[in-house]
Amino acid sequence: MAEQTTAPTLVFAWGNPSRGDDALGPRFAEAVQSWQLPGVECLTDFQLQVEHALDLVGRERVLFVDATVDATMEVSGVPFTVTPLHPRRDASFTSHALSPQAVLQAFADTQTQPPPPAWLLSLPGAAWGLGEPVSATAEHALHAALTWARPWLAGEAAHPGMPAHGVVVPEGPPAGR
Repeated sequence: MAEQTTAPTLVFAWGNPSRGDDALGPRFAEAVQSWQLPGVECLTDFQLQVEHALDLVGRERVLFVDATVDATMEVSGVPFTVTPLHPRRDASFTSHALSPQAVLQAFADTQTQPPPPAWLLSLPGAAWGLGEPVSATAEHALHAALTWARPWLAGEAAHPGMPAHGVVVPEGPPAGR
């Protein structure tokens, strides 16, 4: 029986492929998966949940990917942002529809080591209706983000750094427990 190994890099994308630009996360993961990069695994879901903390076990880095309704990105011409993440308790009252920070916190609460370094790749969208196609804005963002992500995911860049056509947004210091 072959030993199962965990890919050091996880791309975790979420969204609903049936709701226009909400499909950006899953489409990003699908494109990355097609590259078949060694050491990179892609997971998708409709939303983040507390159980996803277990998907981070054994990872060296995680790139969370989701669509955003941040209209300032479109107005400013920024096709995507990359934000470093730190564990933080969610303000929600359930264990469903968590933020990536809350998933990292769940990892920190249940594991004996800190969570792996993680970033959130946010892709702006404009069309969210059921059955709507992906908008031109979203297609542009997706293409730009994939162009930025490939060298980082392939190990050609040690840190996500400043994307060529996006903005790295510092999240700020980690919140206390």
